[in-house]
Amino acid sequence: MAVTALQLSRIRILRPLRIRDFALLWTGMTVSFLGDGLYMVAIAWQVYAISNVPTALALVGVAWMAPQVLLLLVGGAVSDRFERRLVLMLSDAIRGSAIAAIGLLSVMGTLRLWHVIVLVALYGAGGAVFTPAFTGIVRDVVPRELLLEANSLGQFVRPLCVRLIGPALGGVIIGVAGAGTAFLADAGSFAFSATAFLLMHTRSLPSEDTRRSLGRDIVDGISYVRSQTWLWATLGTVTLSMLFFLGPVYVLMPYVVKNSLHGGAGGLGLVFAAGGVGAVTASLLRGQLGLPRRPLSVVYVAWAATAFSLVGYALVDAVWQAMVVSFFSIGCLTTGGIVWTTVLQRAVPGAMIGRVSSLDWVLSLGLTPVSYAVTGPVADLFGPKGTLLRAGIVSGAVLLLVLLLVPAVRAADVGQGAPDLPVAA
Repeated sequence: MAVTALQLSRIRILRPLRIRDFALLWTGMTVSFLGDGLYMVAIAWQVYAISNVPTALALVGVAWMAPQVLLLLVGGAVSDRFERRLVLMLSDAIRGSAIAAIGLLSVMGTLRLWHVIVLVALYGAGGAVFTPAFTGIVRDVVPRELLLEANSLGQFVRPLCVRLIGPALGGVIIGVAGAGTAFLADAGSFAFSATAFLLMHTRSLPSEDTRRSLGRDIVDGISYVRSQTWLWATLGTVTLSMLFFLGPVYVLMPYVVKNSLHGGAGGLGLVFAAGGVGAVTASLLRGQLGLPRRPLSVVYVAWAATAFSLVGYALVDAVWQAMVVSFFSIGCLTTGGIVWTTVLQRAVPGAMIGRVSSLDWVLSLGLTPVSYAVTGPVADLFGPKGTLLRAGIVSGAVLLLVLLLVPAVRAADVGQGAPDLPVAA
């Protein structure tokens, strides 16, 4: 039976696509996500073809992450000062050029590891300005009442493209034409994305005072966050919680699947895939339900549930059980992320949203190397499952305690502490 227009109109997550500029923005983002999925497979395959040791891929990973963390605050200030559509196009141009150079060198057979490290660092630097600019331009394009649906739609396509379709397509392209061709296809996705941004009509207004330094703009952004207790308390809490979460989940969960559950590579792939399905499901559900009455409570509880999932990984006895934990964990992570991004876009002034978003990302990612570094020694002390168990309890408890014990967070959640914080009617 054909799906009628009336039935489609009842699917709330699709409503932002009626807006021409958001449809262009979403289409460009989706194709770019497919390219990201290609990149994940191609970069690992290419680096191991050059130097078949894990240290080589680790160096490339550091080269990609370090410029993002170091330049995110600058990227946030740039996205608030200049027209965001042009900032997105510049980011795509930088990243697409870096990936195209890797692809051309690979096709010609002249690619070396140092080439990859330098070009991936350039790729990471381009990404530092994209994330805050994208968060801000969604706010510029989409009406206030549709922001949650727009963010849900973004979270819906990300796991589909980055975790499922993109890697599968990358594997096919590499098998048929080699990693260099996969990189060139990824570069093409950036060109497509930039073209979509070019066709948009929306123009965000740049800052009126461009005589100030970017450093001054960054300081103003930090000062704004410090003036909003609900905001700095949340960012600080998530930073501390991620210190206990990121290393264990990415280092020890695969170890448990391989050595305790004897799942092999296929089993680990199923666990990751289950998380992708959880993210898609959560996006559809949250987009249909709309913004909750107590948005900050939902954010804290959802992210605490994600943190407590480490306890689940410590207790599972079979791969299918780990898949259930992964589905639940990533679903809760996605739910919290959708609501939190919507809260930021609705509560933070448009002239400040890029800097606040960039500070959010810096704090979330800044302690990642520390979390990775301490996970190994702690696991040697308590064992992999013991570390997962303790890390999950501490990480989840930190989030819930702040929600329960910080009055300003509870006040903001019911609209008392932050006048513009959205509260459902």
